[in-house]
Amino acid sequence: MLYPALFGITIAFSFVVWGLVARQYFWPALRGRERADAVRPILFLHAFRFMGLSFLIPGVVAANLPASFASQVAYGDLATAVLAVLALTMLTSKGLAFPIWVFNIVGTADLLNAYYQGSRISIANAPGVMGAAYFIPTLVVPLLLVTHALVFRIMLRPQAAIIPQRLPHAA
Repeated sequence: MLYPALFGITIAFSFVVWGLVARQYFWPALRGRERADAVRPILFLHAFRFMGLSFLIPGVVAANLPASFASQVAYGDLATAVLAVLALTMLTSKGLAFPIWVFNIVGTADLLNAYYQGSRISIANAPGVMGAAYFIPTLVVPLLLVTHALVFRIMLRPQAAIIPQRLPHAA
């Protein structure tokens, strides 16, 4: 069986579907919000990246998963989760943009590095080494990268471009 092809197709479809979800649902819900309100739900999502620590737990992943890969992925995700929580706590401060930029750059680099390191050690040729964590790179990471792209879009747009939300009419 061509495991790398199946792995790649799974990831590609996940990116397509999450991209469509973002275009249809996420972006319309976020684009009219102030910057802090727009990034808040994304920061909460990324605060759960401590789940990447599962790459360090034997039984969740195979014992022969290379430790160099597992530790980079696990601790990169944990660092990003901490940065997301810190950014959440600073959403009302004047220095709002800095922690969001740090979170988003570090988080994006972490995920791209995980894909790179995974391809470098040919993890797609032995999908069983990821065990239950197989769904992280095939389902969760595409969602996380799509939401990182949304944060870049939110942070790069001019504040004047915010579309006011319509309030329901009071009768």
